[in-house]
Amino acid sequence: MTMRLGDMSTREKLRAMEALWDDLTRDAESVPAPDWHQEALEERALRAETGSSTFSEWETVKQRLRENTR
Repeated sequence: MTMRLGDMSTREKLRAMEALWDDLTRDAESVPAPDWHQEALEERALRAETGSSTFSEWETVKQRLRENTR
């Protein structure tokens, strides 16, 4: 079955995206992470080690997200 994106509802598009993502991630090795992911992880680890990162409690973060999405 073939459908044009313009003919699909938002719900149908989301279902198609979820099906594609599920299929792609079935074998994680087949979807290599871009180089910048490793660079970002190394940078964040360095900031954590040097104490230049700040952290928040999970409950505080959830509350902030709730307030920002109202």
